[in-house]
Amino acid sequence: MKNLIEANVMDVFKQRSSTYHYDSDCAVSKADLRAIFEAGRWAMSAYNDQPWRYILGIRDEDDGAWDKVLNCLVEPNQQWAQNAPVLMIGLYKTHYEFNGEPNGTAIHDLGAASAFMTLEATNRGLSVHQMGGILPDKVLELFEVEDGLVPLTALAIGYEVETMEQPERVRKPLQDIVSGSVF
Repeated sequence: MKNLIEANVMDVFKQRSSTYHYDSDCAVSKADLRAIFEAGRWAMSAYNDQPWRYILGIRDEDDGAWDKVLNCLVEPNQQWAQNAPVLMIGLYKTHYEFNGEPNGTAIHDLGAASAFMTLEATNRGLSVHQMGGILPDKVLELFEVEDGLVPLTALAIGYEVETMEQPERVRKPLQDIVSGSVF
C-alpha cells in the first residue's frame, strides 16, 4: 500500500490529552460541565435513541458521588484519578426506547458521546482521560442504576499539571488503520 500522508485536521484533535496528572486544587466550573454534557447530547446515535447515561461526581460536592465513582475504578486508576476534580461513569441502555428491541450499537453511541464531550472539554482547556478499568458490579451496588443500563467506562476531567516527562504522542499511520482506494 502506498504511504499515506497525514491530512490537516482541527487543532482540537491534536491538542486532546489523556493525562494521568491532574491539578487537584483547580475545580471545573459548572458552566464548563454543562457545555461538555451539551456537546455529548449532540452526538450521533442509532435511531437518535441517545442510549448513553452518565453518573457525575464532582470533588467536594455534598452528595458524595465523587467518592463513590472513585471507588468504582480499578485500583491502578484510583491511584491517579484521585486528583481529578470530576469523575464520571459512562453507561449505555441495552434496548431501544422506541421499540424495546436490543440496541446493538449502544456501546458505539456511548463512545461517540464521550468523544464529543472530550473534544468540548479540550476546546475549553481541560483534559479528559477515558477508562475501561471500572468495577461494574460496584457501580450497581453504590448507585441506583435504572434497569437496562450497563456501566462500561469512566472519565476523569480536569486541568492537566505539566510534568517533566511529556512522552511524544504517537499515532498509527493511516495505512495501518484504513483500507480502500480513497487515497
